Amino acid sequence: MTETAPAFTGARLLDETVAALSDRAPAILAAAAGHLRGIRLGLHFNDGSHAMLTARHSRIVVDRHRCPDPDVEVAFDDRAMNLLFDLQRRPVDQVLPDSLDVRGSRDDTLAVWRAFTLLSQRAAGLRSMQELWGAYREQAPQLWGSATPAAREAAADPVDWTALDFLARRSPEDAPAPPALIGDTTVTAPRLLWDGRSSADWSLEDTVRDADLMETMLRCRARTNEEIERLLPDREPRAELYDLMRSYPARQGKGLRPTLTIATCAAFGGRPDDAVRAAAALELFHNGFLVHDDIADESTHRRGLPTMHEEHGLGLAVNVGDGMNLLAVDAVLSNLEALGLVRTLGLIHEAVHMCRESIEGQAMELGWIRHEVVPETDNAYFVMSTKKTGWYTCISPCRIGAVCAGVTDPAVLSRFDEAFRLIGIAFQIQDDILNLVGEEALYGKEPLGDLLEGKRTVMLIHLFRTAYAHERPRLFDILRQRRTDKTQQHAEELLAAMRRHGSIEYATELADRLAVEGIARFEEDLRFIPENEGKAVLRQIAHYVTSRPL
Repeated sequence: MTETAPAFTGARLLDETVAALSDRAPAILAAAAGHLRGIRLGLHFNDGSHAMLTARHSRIVVDRHRCPDPDVEVAFDDRAMNLLFDLQRRPVDQVLPDSLDVRGSRDDTLAVWRAFTLLSQRAAGLRSMQELWGAYREQAPQLWGSATPAAREAAADPVDWTALDFLARRSPEDAPAPPALIGDTTVTAPRLLWDGRSSADWSLEDTVRDADLMETMLRCRARTNEEIERLLPDREPRAELYDLMRSYPARQGKGLRPTLTIATCAAFGGRPDDAVRAAAALELFHNGFLVHDDIADESTHRRGLPTMHEEHGLGLAVNVGDGMNLLAVDAVLSNLEALGLVRTLGLIHEAVHMCRESIEGQAMELGWIRHEVVPETDNAYFVMSTKKTGWYTCISPCRIGAVCAGVTDPAVLSRFDEAFRLIGIAFQIQDDILNLVGEEALYGKEPLGDLLEGKRTVMLIHLFRTAYAHERPRLFDILRQRRTDKTQQHAEELLAAMRRHGSIEYATELADRLAVEGIARFEEDLRFIPENEGKAVLRQIAHYVTSRPL
């Protein structure tokens, strides 16, 4: 018996739109959430579906149920849904008689209006959003008129979806893909015509850039992986070295470092291709560190598969990690011919500094574990996290990308440090939270692996800071045990204590606060970079840490 696909309701469309934007353009959601904060929005659609919309931190949360006690209530009919995505009509033309029913206080209603206008105007330029809303329209074409723009224009009484048709004509689906790594992933969106107080003409629009982050990361990651394949020698010993070097990079990570490197190069006017080899070097350094980290942490899984030492033994794993670091050094040096002496020297300086920071951070964490110490303050974790992962995950990729574009002034390069230090800490805290409460299939490590390894996370530091005196001896007894002696029950006991003392909620709030501070510093410190495609990608990554589901 064939299973019937679920109806594409208005509530489902809203849910999928927010989910897609959280991956592809989190800066848009963060901006809309700023308007919705504190408002419970109840939505009703003409197809009988309902949804509740709330802002949580810088995220938007959709619940496909009727809102029991909304601050603002909105009922859409089909004509209102048609106009919701339309960029080209004034607000007064969007509110049709008997078409859109809105109830709520004046201030809350205007806030909701601003949020929805912002979402529709800025999301409309992303191809993924056009496809999603187009699929919704085409399930019932009789509501919108003929199926094609040409047929609608020829109809006696056309009913069109102006924004979708305009964008489809401007960027047809069968158009050849541009050669640039980042090209065709950003759009320029108009500013709001109405902010609840005054209106503006199109001629006064500010240039706002948004980027499809998922598409950009896929492209940058794929291009970087191709470069890694070119860098790997085609010679023996294959089975014991060079084939194993392909293992971790092939375990598709997010592509965060390559994207930051290539986007920063583009932001400064450089050619994206000039940053690809440096991005590949960063990925080799990163994966070499991961092989060694997994050995030090006695981890069993990495990105859903057995760790290198679990699968091939300690000796081969150590050697593979060493080999990837050596190959990364060679990749940095090989930029000499393409980028010249000055930029290559700058890359060497940045790479050495990044490695030094990472090694120092690893030493701090291993020292805490060896000496059975739990830091008393979050600041100690901030320093360790920035050194161990912040530099090579966030700060150094940006600085290296800038060097690839020809920027070697230390004062300019340091403009990235504070914003991405804060963003990097927030990102790491969220990763630590996901290890405790995230889905194993998404996180890619064994459940509660950080607790089994004794990682000094913000949650653990908070737990030992707030635990009662009679609880501490037992918590320390579990923590000081060797990784091989700990059981899943031990990890569950620590997790239960964290839940009792609110440690996970504390860490979530802290990560959000740091991310918001980092985004503010990004806008302030990098204001000197003109709005362009590369900067748009950097902005989306800065917002990405605030939109990931926890």
